[in-house]
Amino acid sequence: MKKTVAFSKNATNVFFHILTQCNLKCRHCYINKKQHGKHALDIKTIEAWLEVFRAKSRTANVIFLGGEPTLHPGLPLALKKAKNIGYSSITVDTNGYLFNDILSKVEPGEVDFFSFSLDGATRKTNNIIRGEGSYDRCIAGIREAKHAGFPTSLIYTVSRMNIHELDLMTTLLNDLGVDRFFIQVIGIRGKSAASRKDELQVSCSEWLRIIPAAAAKIADLGITVTYPKVFLDPDETFECAGIVADNYFIFPNGRVYRCPLCEDFPLHSMAFKGNQLIKTPQINEDDLFALNIPEGCVMNKLVQPGNLSYIRAGIPAYKVACCMLKEEVGKAKT
Repeated sequence: MKKTVAFSKNATNVFFHILTQCNLKCRHCYINKKQHGKHALDIKTIEAWLEVFRAKSRTANVIFLGGEPTLHPGLPLALKKAKNIGYSSITVDTNGYLFNDILSKVEPGEVDFFSFSLDGATRKTNNIIRGEGSYDRCIAGIREAKHAGFPTSLIYTVSRMNIHELDLMTTLLNDLGVDRFFIQVIGIRGKSAASRKDELQVSCSEWLRIIPAAAAKIADLGITVTYPKVFLDPDETFECAGIVADNYFIFPNGRVYRCPLCEDFPLHSMAFKGNQLIKTPQINEDDLFALNIPEGCVMNKLVQPGNLSYIRAGIPAYKVACCMLKEEVGKAKT
């Protein structure tokens, strides 16, 4: 079975944003150009930075993102470089437009997954969130990738705008023949941080009532489903991926974060100076990971406390789990 990003303990994942440019303007986009940079990395820099993280781990997965990574004309060379130096798996996250004729410039053996973002089972809901025409283009992109022999996965970012359609995804996923399905929780960062939070975030009761059941139903089709647990019982153990896993979020301006919730702030624990990776001075995100609070995730309490609820002062009704450690159900098709 083909590998891709692993949202588990002891995993190493390199989320490489090679540019921030995108052809869409999704309502929940997390890219913050003031914090992440506005330019695209040149291919020599991409290759050099890939070497740095490959040297840190022999089992690292690399995920190429943007913006829209297929807008970068150097993406095929970056994929070949990642393959040649031995990354454990190579994934491209795309909105489905598949620019620069990308499917004809790489072989299925060079890319483990093309992972497509779709945020509605219906054209109307998806296009409200992601932009007019994006539903049909994404569906067509998945079919093109499948026809060319590439394994495919689909990402669905759950919000109050589309949670009602998650159950409808079963039929669509089966029809498309995707191998993996990733359910994501919306993070209050980027555009969503600037909008009304109550329009986007799903309540604890809604999440627990809908998500696990929907994941199990889709997994029954033979599709591997990955989703964040999000809400832990007060007596469950909280674990931070910043301590038990190695995730790196690289941006074109050289910032390297280890927690995606920190990305709206200059809290990055590492940075590239030229092609050298250095640690940044305290205080940064690394100093926060070891803090132990009743609410679970420290960064959640700091940047999106609307996720929390209290029985009484100081006593949380639940803990919020680390967004980078997720449940996986089902077995991928072979």
